Amino acid sequence: MAINKVEICGVNTSTLKVLSEGEMKSLLLRIKEGDESARETFIKGNLRLVLSVIQRFTGRKENVDDLFQVGCIGLIKAIDNFDLSQNVKFSTYAVPMVIGEIRRYLRDNNPIRISRSQRDLAYKALTARNALIEQNGIEPKVEEIAKYMELPTAEVVFALEAIQDPISLFEPVYNSGGDAMIYVMDQISDTRVDDGNWLENIALFSAMERLSEREKNILYLRFFRGRTQMEVAEEIGISQAQVSRIEKSALNNVKKHF
Repeated sequence: MAINKVEICGVNTSTLKVLSEGEMKSLLLRIKEGDESARETFIKGNLRLVLSVIQRFTGRKENVDDLFQVGCIGLIKAIDNFDLSQNVKFSTYAVPMVIGEIRRYLRDNNPIRISRSQRDLAYKALTARNALIEQNGIEPKVEEIAKYMELPTAEVVFALEAIQDPISLFEPVYNSGGDAMIYVMDQISDTRVDDGNWLENIALFSAMERLSEREKNILYLRFFRGRTQMEVAEEIGISQAQVSRIEKSALNNVKKHF
């Protein structure tokens, strides 16, 4: 997500104006009276607010232009619903509105479909979490959130887990800057494999006979014992990056002779 883009949705973010509190209050009064030009000026004067909010979602691989547009919808909703009689800064009111709009967008575009009841419960749990942080000043435990909501802890945990973003098995978790690249799948054990698989394919066995003893040992531990690269590294006394390099080289050699 290229959050450092200068131009987003045709808007040059480096030239965005920031309104003072006095200007905002004056514009809000005019907006309540139906002044459309004041409304447009107010929106443009708060685009930096939207920009600051979408930076919270930099870990997602979402198009920054899309998030900016959705954030602007949240900004407009905040303008339409803001109550001038309340002693609250507009930004304090608007930020949760913008975040909520973006979260709804991300939720509805999640590749894994979650039931509406689960999504609603998860976001109620997040609201309860925020309330507890504001009340106690510290991050609450899941048990505390569940107690606050008067629900079983397992139900809250399940709902919160359901809205977590899926991670690809090919998501890199380490890169030495060279050939050594470690992926999520390299951290996962598979206890379903057994020694029987080792001799199931004669052609594969023949190809592996051409490898060095270290290469054969690493492939055996990784793919026939279901060990992670970290576990293999600890067992044979080398670094995980070295295991990754040797594994990659050995697999390439097997492919050549298979």
